[in-house]
Amino acid sequence: MSAKKWNVAVVGATGAVGREILTILDERRFPVGDLRLLASARSEGTTIEAFGEEHTVRVLREDSFKGVDIVLSSPGSKVSAQFSPIAAKDGAVVVDNTSHFRMDPLIPLVIPEVNRHDIGMFKNKGIIANPNCSTIQMLVALKPLHDVARIRRIVVSTYQAVSGAGQAGITELETQVRDLFNMREVTQTLFPKRMAFNVIPCVPQKDAFNPDGNTTEEQKMIDETKKIMGDPSIKVSATCVRVPVFNGHSESVNIELERPLSAEAARELLRKAPGVALLDDPKTMLFPTPLDASGEDLVLVGRIREDPTVQYGLNLFVVGDNLRKGAALNAVQIAEELIKHHLGN
Repeated sequence: MSAKKWNVAVVGATGAVGREILTILDERRFPVGDLRLLASARSEGTTIEAFGEEHTVRVLREDSFKGVDIVLSSPGSKVSAQFSPIAAKDGAVVVDNTSHFRMDPLIPLVIPEVNRHDIGMFKNKGIIANPNCSTIQMLVALKPLHDVARIRRIVVSTYQAVSGAGQAGITELETQVRDLFNMREVTQTLFPKRMAFNVIPCVPQKDAFNPDGNTTEEQKMIDETKKIMGDPSIKVSATCVRVPVFNGHSESVNIELERPLSAEAARELLRKAPGVALLDDPKTMLFPTPLDASGEDLVLVGRIREDPTVQYGLNLFVVGDNLRKGAALNAVQIAEELIKHHLGN
């Protein structure tokens, strides 16, 4: 890690991802000099503890980025669209966690374990995009297999926790569960159906469906996979589902390969893969669950087995903490790569 201190701004600091970013910066001893916590006017004056001190949240303004080296940004897409280019123009490198910049061909979309070599592209616009949470954990698990046997097609079904909808999603599930157990009327405001003890085949909550029937979340997984893997020929079919789990996304992933790869060979590759923990012993009921993944930095993989319905195929179950590796941790890892190899000492 660099001995130099870097001035860091966290945009959306009071949100679930913003708070997780602060926790991870502290845990990993990121060399922060001046720390600026930025959010909307309704959060002005809020204090958040980070690095053993209380920091006051400031209102995000166009002049908020003077003297800032790195911006870790997790507001809404519209806010990022306005402010991330301003931060870059002021000389900061922005790691943006929203969907707004991900498919811009001049902006790198990065998972360090998969395509860290693309980070240098930030010089085009001063912005690096953080991928969708579901895409991140899936590709951390699939990249080692792709390098050996080349993936031709992916069929993925996700089981996404309510924390993917932010603190509001967590609160709505918790409130509904309490209301049900106390024989009170259940209300819903965020999700299109009751979330408690239910499964909703629709992520996100609003403006979900495209004309072809895919949701915007499913389309993100399709498009981002091709860009991050650098292979537009990979076919991806995704079904994204919200489940009544507080934190931790799960994915059932089926892949069709160009070359043979046994289940055991896949396990050996994943045992050695960066960012992966293999939990795969059905005889002892060892397999990953969201509870196992919550609070963990690694992507957990299990239930690996060969798919006999195609010439070369595998099934996997992939689980990750969507607030950590799926968002905050990936952003901080990108920032670490920046200061090690791209911004100098």
